[in-house]
Parts: sequence; C-alpha cells; structure tokens
Amino acid sequence: MDLIFCPLYSGSSGNALFVQYGGTRLLVDAGKPGRTVEDALRFIGVEPESLSGILLTHEHSDHISGVGVLSRRWKLPVYATPGTWRGIGSKIGKLPDGMKRTFDRDADFYVGDLGVTPFAIPHDAAEPCGFRLWGGGASLSIATDLGCFPERVRDAIAGSDLVLLESNHDPDMLKRNDHYSAALKRRILGNHGHLSNETCSEALVTLVERGTQNIILGHLSGENNTPQLALDTSESRAELEGMELGKDVCIDLAWRDRVGGVYTIRRD
Repeated sequence: MDLIFCPLYSGSSGNALFVQYGGTRLLVDAGKPGRTVEDALRFIGVEPESLSGILLTHEHSDHISGVGVLSRRWKLPVYATPGTWRGIGSKIGKLPDGMKRTFDRDADFYVGDLGVTPFAIPHDAAEPCGFRLWGGGASLSIATDLGCFPERVRDAIAGSDLVLLESNHDPDMLKRNDHYSAALKRRILGNHGHLSNETCSEALVTLVERGTQNIILGHLSGENNTPQLALDTSESRAELEGMELGKDVCIDLAWRDRVGGVYTIRRD
C-alpha cells in the first residue's frame, strides 16, 4: 500500500493537510472554512465522508477554524493533546458525542491503518506538536509552526521519506513590514514563533544528510515571504553543501491559496 500526502492548504491564512494509508484517510488540521476544505478534498478525488478523522497540531485559528463544522457534518473524530483541547475551549463549538479524542504527545498511536508519532514543537501554543505518520515502512513528517529547529525535532523526523518543513518568512521583509507591530515581529522571530527561510534551509541540509530526499516548504507568510524566495533560499543552500537538486533532494512548495501536489510514497 502507498502512503499518500497532499498539502491542501499551508500558510499563515489557513492549514489543512491530507494523508492516506490503506483504508485510513486523515486531515491534519483544518484551518480553512469547512466548505473550502471539502472542495479541496474533492479536487483531489476524496469525498469528505470517507475521512477517518482530524489530527490537530495546536489550537491557533489558522489550524482549527473548520474543525467543528467538518466534525459535526461528517461525524469525524478529532484528536488533540490535553493542552490543545484546553486551548481550544469553545472555539470550534460542541462536537458530536464521542468525537473528542485525546492523545499523549509522548506516545505513538494508530488511527486505523495509519501509525502516528507525535512530537513536541517550539511554538507559542498550549501543547503543540508535529507528527510523523507511517505505514508499510514508509513515513512522512509535518514540522511547521517552529520557532527554531532543536535536536528533539530533528531526531523525531530524521529519516522520513518526505517532510513538510516550515519556511515562513524572510527576516528582512518582516522587519520592514509596517503592518506588523513590534510585538508581533518579536513573536514571529522568537524561538517559539516561526521558522525563517534561512533557518529552514539549514534544517533541510541536516535532514537530507540523515536520509530524507523529499522536502516540501510550507506555512509561507503572505506578507513576509514569496514562494520563489523561499525556494531559492533552500535550493541555494543545498547546492552550496554539494547536493544535487532532483537527485540528492527534491524540494517543492505547498501553497497558501490553492491545493498542492499529491505525493505518493512507495516502499518496495
């Protein structure tokens, strides 16, 4: 069986990711309106009623705004850490009976056929996590909303066949942005904020050295970055380290405003 991944949306304006292995189909986050997520799923040939559940990384609105609607409409279980549930409070409304599920951020678990390994991430939320998702010897990891790239995150995702890695902002663009307050700039630039293009490129090199060959740059800022700048920064750094693009590493982009590519991971 193949492990399938599609970043339906990834960015500061909303996040929703699709993962499939065997008969299990999951969303990781649903930070767009319910109808928008449903339309994105149907665009890639997936009916919302076929979903097995929703995994949540944390409680910020760009990750949860469509969760309540989707869970109520399709009777989907929603999985989150205890801290994330406390942070959500009443933000997504009442879920159907039995649809609120809690997991330990330090313990693996299964949703149907799909294995889930959560790991702690440095972000300014109650109990945020990334995920390594696996099946049939293949794995993919989701590592966004990172203020930095500590060893614990590196070790949690090292060796993944594919990684969605945050490349949120260009620091110079952010510092020049008159629409952002000084406090917001400090938050984004801090160790519990978001990963810059440069820090992302350093993390990318580390991951490739540990066996990952497919990296998707995600969670780009709409005001403080451009897709081309994010891509150029990581590609240039990889080449500087002697890596051949398309051979040693394939770098792609997830999009804020449209459905991304569908990636199939196959282990013979």
